[in-house]
Amino acid sequence: MGNGICQTGTNSQPPRVEVSILLSCMAKLLSGLLALVLVAALVSFRTLSRAQTAMAEDIAEIRKLLEPLQAPPPVRPVEGRIDTRGAPEKGNVRAGVVVVEFSDFQCPFCKRHVEATLPAIETDYVDTGKVRYVFMDYPLESIHPLAFKAAEASHCAAEQEQFWKMHARLFAHQEALARDQLVSHARALGLDADRFTTCLDGGKYANAVRTSLAEGEKLGIDGTPAVVLGRDRNGSIEAVTLIVGSQPFEVLKMEVDKLLAD
Repeated sequence: MGNGICQTGTNSQPPRVEVSILLSCMAKLLSGLLALVLVAALVSFRTLSRAQTAMAEDIAEIRKLLEPLQAPPPVRPVEGRIDTRGAPEKGNVRAGVVVVEFSDFQCPFCKRHVEATLPAIETDYVDTGKVRYVFMDYPLESIHPLAFKAAEASHCAAEQEQFWKMHARLFAHQEALARDQLVSHARALGLDADRFTTCLDGGKYANAVRTSLAEGEKLGIDGTPAVVLGRDRNGSIEAVTLIVGSQPFEVLKMEVDKLLAD
């Protein structure tokens, strides 16, 4: 009558199965099915967990590989000293806070800085005697082939006390920086053209431009404009903050005010 298994008789009459045996078989069947479901779920969960772990590891590795390619923040701390001897400057020579601009006369973003940000810096900080503003050459010759000679031209103009006028004119005429055009700019400013031409053609200030480049490279500068905020330490500038790119005046104001407040 009952041998512990679900089984069908071989005679022509339907088998008579006790209810208790039928229920037992059904319970065993359901238990087996439930066990299969649980095992499948567990296997799937473990497989999914392993897949998620592997994916997380892959993402972490990709992020690590991409770190060198990510641009650093435009405003960041910087350490080092800048030798600005001989560089054009304006403002209070005794100011404790110094703003040092590394720039390229052929760079369109440097032009934007000169036109959009520098006037406010002059009004709020230079003209009021709060800071000293220094201009440093940083011509990017690989992409701006006329920038180096334009930098030399600005120094030749400085010989005749006209650096800042030449500075403004070169940025206003970035499309005209070839050698003969630089001489034309000198004439337009009323400079002694012969003296200017001799200075320019003789490469008198080429080494000064290279020295300025080297000062920027020491700080890790690789683009223009780059503004370094620092403190005057007996003629040497102790760099504190580096601001890269043509940033709004408000960005520079916030950082300059921090230094002034210290």
